[in-house]
Amino acid sequence: MATSGRAESRDGRAVERRARTDYTGGVYGSMLASSVIIGAGAPGAYPRLEIVLLLLLTGLVFWIAHVHAQLFGARLARRSPDRRIVLEVCRDEWPIVKAAVPPAAAVAVSPLLGLDVQGSLWLALAVAVAGQVGWSVAAARRVHAPRGMVAVTASVNLLLGLLIVALKLYLTH
Repeated sequence: MATSGRAESRDGRAVERRARTDYTGGVYGSMLASSVIIGAGAPGAYPRLEIVLLLLLTGLVFWIAHVHAQLFGARLARRSPDRRIVLEVCRDEWPIVKAAVPPAAAVAVSPLLGLDVQGSLWLALAVAVAGQVGWSVAAARRVHAPRGMVAVTASVNLLLGLLIVALKLYLTH
């Protein structure tokens, strides 16, 4: 769903940038959150807090990795990034972190719903899969994709999310 464009820098050189309609990081971040939930180990003394921190910090680490890859991959080969480029890349990759927030919030509020730790993980996984589908639909709608394409991207992302759920069922039973 990413679209690219070119903008002129202050010195007149063409600079590639991702359009604000790129929600790839959100889809990716939601899948990342799902995989973190599946891989969450044995609960410690504060299992919900540990899971919330694991989700948020993993999202943050992957955000940093994506920013680094963007800045020092193709961009460095052309020229050194300036402050504006660094901030633009940080903003463009931020959906990776944003996607970790709803599953983390689900874990945080799960005691209010009377859920045990396993129930919290399942709730967080459902929220992450819903986020994955939601980000993909938002991306498709933002670029005015035909309804059929919106349905396809939603279906593909739902199937990927259900695959993650199947892996959790397989690995935990």
